[in-house]
Amino acid sequence: MNIVLIGMSGAGKSTLGVLLAKALGMDYVDTDIVIQQHEGMLLQDIIDDDGIEKFMEVEEKIVSELQLKNCIISTGGSVIYSEKAMNILKQGGQIIYLHAPYEEIKRRLINITTRGIVIKKGNSLKDVYEERVPLYIKYSDITLDCSNKDIEHCVIEIIEKIQESHCDNISQC
Repeated sequence: MNIVLIGMSGAGKSTLGVLLAKALGMDYVDTDIVIQQHEGMLLQDIIDDDGIEKFMEVEEKIVSELQLKNCIISTGGSVIYSEKAMNILKQGGQIIYLHAPYEEIKRRLINITTRGIVIKKGNSLKDVYEERVPLYIKYSDITLDCSNKDIEHCVIEIIEKIQESHCDNISQC
């Protein structure tokens, strides 16, 4: 089974994903890196050169075609706009939403213009945050509040939540 991390840019998906993979002895895949390797360009360059719609098509196609087992998967913050991609990710794993309050996301995102964040013209980061949170909640099996916690604490909490969830599904625990 895969563990899929979703949440806003700056929530800690990539950092937590690597540490979680080490702690659980699983492989690690960052879908943003897979997209960059596939396209031969940075996420921000895809958005700037080809537009948001094209980027989201590429993201949906690449994420939907991933065939991964026993992986920690960190996704791009915009993957939740694709019902197809989310359903495929959900079939193969457990989806964990890393929640952080808007003020914390804003503080963490120093490089917003170069990070490859899908923000439609005229929208602010706050608009994107408010639009996405209900989608993260909709698709997640587990929500982890990452506010004011160090990274190690979050890793331990995720492992505990995964084990609890696994035990809920299996009567022998």
